[in-house]
Amino acid sequence: MNTSTQLRSAIRDIPDFPKPGILFRDITPVLASAPLFRAAIAEFANICREANAEKIAGIDARGFLFGATVAYELGLGFVPVRKKGKLPFHTIAQSYDLEYGSSEVEIHTDAFEKGEKIALIDDLLATGGTAGAAIKLIDQSGAHVVAAAFLIELADLGGRKALGDVPVTALVSYA
Repeated sequence: MNTSTQLRSAIRDIPDFPKPGILFRDITPVLASAPLFRAAIAEFANICREANAEKIAGIDARGFLFGATVAYELGLGFVPVRKKGKLPFHTIAQSYDLEYGSSEVEIHTDAFEKGEKIALIDDLLATGGTAGAAIKLIDQSGAHVVAAAFLIELADLGGRKALGDVPVTALVSYA
């Protein structure tokens, strides 16, 4: 059984969470299984290595779990892309649309070097709003996103379109 199939079989479907009509994809069984967590990290590390990433960025909060672990595995630095108001130093922010309203993500102004190659990691690509905002922030800082990797992609929601020309990989895709 390949890694994608193993991961898919561990991800739980939780109907009507967090509200009626939503089918939530629960990744906690992947995190709880050492072999599956290691397999996911190995896949992410290969993606980042092939893209010649020089630093890893992870999106608040589950992207921190995968991104920081991949950064450690590859001996690279890690940058958290946080929800607004969570970072203590000078920041730049980017807003994005939600189903009802909008939100913002931030990075520190000194998080990246000019021209640095960044791999962006998160647990889920849905509409692409959060990841698209993170990519804009990284570009605004003078760095360049060379890969975006996700544990899960909800392909029907078209999130890849929001990421422009950034190469996107999902370890598990749901149509």
